[in-house]
Amino acid sequence: MVNSTPGFWRRIICMIYEFLLLLAVLFLASFIFHLIFSDTQATYFRPLFQFYLLVIMGYYFSWYWTHGGQTLAMQTWKMRLVAADGNSLTKKQALTRYLFALIGIFFFGFGIIWALFDRDHQFLHDRLAGTRIIKKEN
Repeated sequence: MVNSTPGFWRRIICMIYEFLLLLAVLFLASFIFHLIFSDTQATYFRPLFQFYLLVIMGYYFSWYWTHGGQTLAMQTWKMRLVAADGNSLTKKQALTRYLFALIGIFFFGFGIIWALFDRDHQFLHDRLAGTRIIKKEN
């Protein structure tokens, strides 16, 4: 395994692919949610639905990151997420990375743009969570 950081654009393309895969997951999760909570006019519906989708996304990413360090898109683009020391991620690191990534993306993608200026070209959420993305050989 090579421990170098994949290029910025390679990671962006992987994120776009990840977004497409995540749409399918969220579509299925939304279908299930709407079967259970059919009253879309209720005042609690929208915030509950949004929170539910955030939890589904968090579970999706955290599970993959803690079970091999690769989502499906990362497997395709030969990348792996590891702790800063090279070990596998803990559940706490995965959740921390997810939450910081959400914040960084919602603030006009600042957490992503950070990689252009970071000394190791890591995203801000990786820096804050003590994780890094590495190239995976083979």
